[in-house]
Amino acid sequence: MKPTKLLFASALLALSTSALAAETVTIATVNNADMIRMQRLSAEFQKTHPDIKLNWVVLEENVLRQRLTTDIATGSGQFDVLTIGMYEASLWGDRGWLEPMKDLPADYDLDDVFPSVREGLSAKGQLYALPFYAESSITYYRTDLFKQAGLTMPEHPTWDQIGEFAAKLTDKSKEQYGICLRGKAGWGENMALVTTLANGYGARWFDEQWQPEFDGPEWKQALSFYVDTMTKYGPPGASSNGFNENLALFNSGKCAIWVDASVAGSFVTDESQSKVADDVGFTFAPKQATDKGTAWLYSWALAIPTSAKSKEAAKTFSAWATSKEYAALVAEKEGVSNVPPGTRQSTYTDAYLKAAPFAKVTLESLKVADPANPTEKPVPYVGIQLVTIPEFQAIGTQVGKLFSAAVTGQMPVDQALTSAQAITTREMKRAGYPK
Repeated sequence: MKPTKLLFASALLALSTSALAAETVTIATVNNADMIRMQRLSAEFQKTHPDIKLNWVVLEENVLRQRLTTDIATGSGQFDVLTIGMYEASLWGDRGWLEPMKDLPADYDLDDVFPSVREGLSAKGQLYALPFYAESSITYYRTDLFKQAGLTMPEHPTWDQIGEFAAKLTDKSKEQYGICLRGKAGWGENMALVTTLANGYGARWFDEQWQPEFDGPEWKQALSFYVDTMTKYGPPGASSNGFNENLALFNSGKCAIWVDASVAGSFVTDESQSKVADDVGFTFAPKQATDKGTAWLYSWALAIPTSAKSKEAAKTFSAWATSKEYAALVAEKEGVSNVPPGTRQSTYTDAYLKAAPFAKVTLESLKVADPANPTEKPVPYVGIQLVTIPEFQAIGTQVGKLFSAAVTGQMPVDQALTSAQAITTREMKRAGYPK
């Protein structure tokens, strides 16, 4: 064989051997902009890790949660990396369904991650997921519309004030809606927003004996406000809108006020995707009778199930995607304001605070969030916008469907609350509470 042919054959053999040796890591993630950016920038990871092949499964939030819950409970091992939140990380980690995040690279600097975020992703002191970003909830509003109407947004608005502003800024003939709030049913969709709203009115999911409290006056006040405001001043089809749908509405200039996840700050100020990028104001999530539990605490994080087929490769990728190195990559390629927020103290430099006008509100909200004391009255559970018990996923979604039906006018508020009380009481009794 001629030397050139021999070299060519050797190269082909090397490529073939490399392809065969590549370990596939299947990543299940949510279809929001930060995760889609991570998927795009993972090409940089592939350059330095040719022995790891990434297979992406990108799903809508509710669908993702259903798929991952089924996969983890059955141990089918369909995914190597799971994109989960604080709810799943603590519960699944405690059950032994997730790999402990130990022996991280020396330069990972776990101490740089905010303590509240680490704790939220841990069970009994052991970390079970690495935070990609963390968020609270804040109020976005159109500064130009407020100025035109002669209105001033307070630093700490009440829900009553938000309702008054929404009424004055609604002009449905121009497709201008006073407010956009989550209406899509789901424990992590509409119930995240509604629970923090209810916390502000002094409501709670359960009393200290695990008795549901949907029959109390606080829940009636909160849900009545939510339904009334959404119906009068919200966009049509609000019961189908979650985070992504409301983000699209806000960026297209159709929402005067939007209360949602602080992670949207970089999207609404991005001129390439927001028509109102220069006219967005940021302030704290609304309060009412109290400000306890009015801003949520959540993190999208990367975890590895014990059933994963490529555990070490999955950990290598997860550590890279949540590292300082990745944050620097985002700053270089996408701009400093797009660095995943809320997880690392080192992110909040003067440069970041200057580039990201939403950063200060986010940081202050994350500092005061207290999942162990989420409401004005004492509660037996942990969680601000959720209740960290295994039963909550099913109960929260059922209640979310009832509240979504109230928004569409399928049932009155009183009926939705009565049904929520009955369903939650039945499910909690079946689960053996109080324990």
